[in-house]
Amino acid sequence: MTRPPKRKAPGKNAAAGEKNLDAHRCNVALLGFGTVGSSVARILCERPNTHLRLTHVLNRNVARKKVDWLPSSVQWTEHIDDVLSSNADIVVEVMGGLQPTEDWIRRALASGKSVVTANKQLIARSGPELIGLARQMNQQIQFGASVAGGVPVISGLHDGLGGDELFKIRGILNGTCNYILSQIEANGIPFATALREAQRLGFAEADPTEDIDGLDARAKLAILARVGLHCDIKPENIVARSISAIDSVDFEYANQLGCTIRQISCAELKTEPKPESKVKATQLFAAVQPALVELASPLARVEGSQNLVVATGRYGGETVFGGHGAGGHPTAVAVVSDILAIARSKQATITMTTSNAGQPAETTPTVTADFTAQHYLRFLVRDRPGIIASLATILSRSGINIDSVLQKPGCPKSHLPFLITLEECKASLVEQALQQINSLDFLVQPCLHLPIL
Repeated sequence: MTRPPKRKAPGKNAAAGEKNLDAHRCNVALLGFGTVGSSVARILCERPNTHLRLTHVLNRNVARKKVDWLPSSVQWTEHIDDVLSSNADIVVEVMGGLQPTEDWIRRALASGKSVVTANKQLIARSGPELIGLARQMNQQIQFGASVAGGVPVISGLHDGLGGDELFKIRGILNGTCNYILSQIEANGIPFATALREAQRLGFAEADPTEDIDGLDARAKLAILARVGLHCDIKPENIVARSISAIDSVDFEYANQLGCTIRQISCAELKTEPKPESKVKATQLFAAVQPALVELASPLARVEGSQNLVVATGRYGGETVFGGHGAGGHPTAVAVVSDILAIARSKQATITMTTSNAGQPAETTPTVTADFTAQHYLRFLVRDRPGIIASLATILSRSGINIDSVLQKPGCPKSHLPFLITLEECKASLVEQALQQINSLDFLVQPCLHLPIL
């Protein structure tokens, strides 16, 4: 009778292998289990051959949030101290809001944990302070998902275009506004109808103010200006204008001009000599506003809820980043990419956000929205003789030349829309003229003013 061979106990090499695996394994704690958080968890658990391990999920009402597809080893909690005292290497914040989120991120960095966040408002307002704290604690904070969702624009600007000298960034940064404007354009429907449809499909919130009034895109533009143009600016210093006054007739007029209308975020650095001296002053021209863009522009071809960013450099010219800017899975991909970036560089001391080595120093330029451009003025009036003459007189006194006048035929005399385009001039001159124009008694509503890019 033959005996079965004896099983050998694990040798030193096997034990060392297990220790080595533990040493390279990266533990991840997740703050928030909503649309993005659950997508992040699914990617972490389904990716094969990964050294990332989800250890904690923090959320309110844990009993209702628990799912059976996460490993039983994942600890669910409603208390941030459970996460901060754990063995998590990286804390991922996808809850949103400014507080208690900022406090928790600060505490996570102070406790020796790196952070990944998708929180655009927080990074736009407190990014430099959080980056400084991360550097002080020899940790990392990554925020690639805070702008344009799944589009890798943050890493693209910092790493891919780090060798260029960028001076302009413009793009479509809010999928909700782009969806609404696309619907008005395609179906000829009023703004209110397009908004309701966006809310029904989940593209717009019940309170869409952040999107419609440009506040969401403004925060994203502040982040892009900091990363790509090295300008430290506050979101509230950037002018943001609403898209709510756009009507289907504006797309008809825009089409006659070879254009369409999109919510455009733009930041451009310009250096101009000061009149009183030979010293040159740097200004950042920045705004978030609806604007006419040529149909040939890549910005005009962005449909639905997609995002697009065009970065312009002194040496490399234009580089375009585009893709899905919202949604659970695309945003989660950006979050997990940031987690992997931290995990890969755990032993390194130089990272995208915790070191300024090799990067130009940040400046704090004067911020203005006084772009020089052609302008689109759409009027809705009670028709009578002399309207064009009255408008031309006011514009002429402001030093503004009219380029063209267009009128849609067949409209009622009591609500007659017509268009005046202006030759290139500063936006401030147009706004000054409109202060007088909007008090004229033949106007049914204030004039709609859009730049023509």
